[in-house]
Amino acid sequence: MKSLDRGTSTVRRERTAPDAIRSVSGFERFDYVDVFTVSSRAAGDRTPEEWARAGIEAATRIGGQFVWRTLLGLRLERESSPDHVGGWTIADRGDEWIRLAASSWFMTAHLVFRIDDGQASIATIIRYDLPIAPLIWLPVAVAHRRALPRLLHHAEKAVRRTNTSEREGVVA
Repeated sequence: MKSLDRGTSTVRRERTAPDAIRSVSGFERFDYVDVFTVSSRAAGDRTPEEWARAGIEAATRIGGQFVWRTLLGLRLERESSPDHVGGWTIADRGDEWIRLAASSWFMTAHLVFRIDDGQASIATIIRYDLPIAPLIWLPVAVAHRRALPRLLHHAEKAVRRTNTSEREGVVA
């Protein structure tokens, strides 16, 4: 496990998914997984969907859409809706997790946000659907592993900011 410090909180990277994430991954088999976790007092203050919206929708504004749509060819909706987060389909959810899904012509990707015990985690789980998939995904994964800690930090800041605004009676 590798830690990445960003000021007030530390994001840890795990190369294997814990059972709590594997069990809701939506895949019987997959070819790539990484999990990033941030410890945060604000973790339980918002639902997994709210964490996902805070992180993924911010990523759509900072280049995520280019990577997802252009480099990876993921078929995403144009706008968020009750059934989509940053264009990703809400595939399933539970009290402590939400799974987003998207696919391209060569791979299927799931993002799982899990909230528990003062922690928020995001797992990226990829299934290669064609032999060319690792040739495309693995170079992109290098940048992905640098971007995910920023995504989690941004989501945490947004959740804390919303909590502060609500405590102060300010509409966010």
